[in-house]
Amino acid sequence: YGGYIPGVRPGKPTADFLDFTMTRLTFAGAAFLTLIAVFPSLLSQWLNVPIITAQFFGGTSLLIIVGVMLDTMRQVETHLIQRHYDGFLRKGRIRGRAFDRGTYVRGEAAASGTLMWLYVGIAVLVIAGVAFFLYGR
Repeated sequence: YGGYIPGVRPGKPTADFLDFTMTRLTFAGAAFLTLIAVFPSLLSQWLNVPIITAQFFGGTSLLIIVGVMLDTMRQVETHLIQRHYDGFLRKGRIRGRAFDRGTYVRGEAAASGTLMWLYVGIAVLVIAGVAFFLYGR
């Protein structure tokens, strides 16, 4: 109640802005879910993949795989960022939890470019494995 969006006047312009934004987001999500739902059929018809294999790599299982991968990437990124916030642990307020910089080679989090290459490498390996599995049958 009483929220404000910078750059948008209160009242009807705010309602129009929120409606426009939600419509764009909902349409993009609906298009993505439609693509995910149709993907197994396209895979089985275009590449002559058995329907059971196409169903395994499409639909709900694909959503679960993507969700788990995104969560794992978020956890890795959080872990790398958290290494910068060692001030509380170094003060020794919690017994047995003192931070020792000597145990780490470098206390720096990975740069975003490095993480992007890691994600791209993992995606390439997954796609190559799926392609090898499908064409090897």
